Amino acid sequence: MTQKTDTTVTGRITRALADRIIAGEIAPGTKLRQDHFAEEFGASHVPVREAFRRLEAQGLVVSEPRRGVRVASFDIAEVREVAEMRASLEVLALRHAAPNLTSAILDTAEDINRAGENARDVREWEDANKAFHRIILAPCSMPRLMASIDDLHAASARFLFSGFRMEWEAPTDQDHRAILRALREHQFDVAAATLARHVKWIGTKPGKNSRKLSAI
Repeated sequence: MTQKTDTTVTGRITRALADRIIAGEIAPGTKLRQDHFAEEFGASHVPVREAFRRLEAQGLVVSEPRRGVRVASFDIAEVREVAEMRASLEVLALRHAAPNLTSAILDTAEDINRAGENARDVREWEDANKAFHRIILAPCSMPRLMASIDDLHAASARFLFSGFRMEWEAPTDQDHRAILRALREHQFDVAAATLARHVKWIGTKPGKNSRKLSAI
């Protein structure tokens, strides 16, 4: 069920820049220079240029004629769009994955959720949150669908970090628990409905996700 990691130079650069953008370390509107990152990563311009293309496909940067590549901005309409898209695609994936979810997979998902509830900071929580969603969806065996969900989750994480404040309180994720309970009982419609509501929350609570993080 593990996600295959792109170990190429392009993959390494893409992940590093995506992490910085999502965490807010590179602000919206910041111009990204190929020569700067080529020097930082000890690479030619080719993998950096390809990394920029991948980041653009993920919605993290925009390429503008004669102005180069800049970190994308976002607004409430985009937040809602991402939430709606994630809800639809994740429900689709869950309906295909549900018949293939074993007790062992659900036990692992429960362990991951528990780790998120005990997270020391927002980064640790988000890692567990992403892992929880992926482990229950990956058995759909639809790699293109999962790739789209991964990109949307990255956008959701960016909204999360943008609203985060320094005060941290690890959440108790009742939705994750409810989803697992429904899956164990083979109540797949209940699990799908809970997941949809759970993901859509980010589109209804903009700017208020600094502490109540349990619904993305």
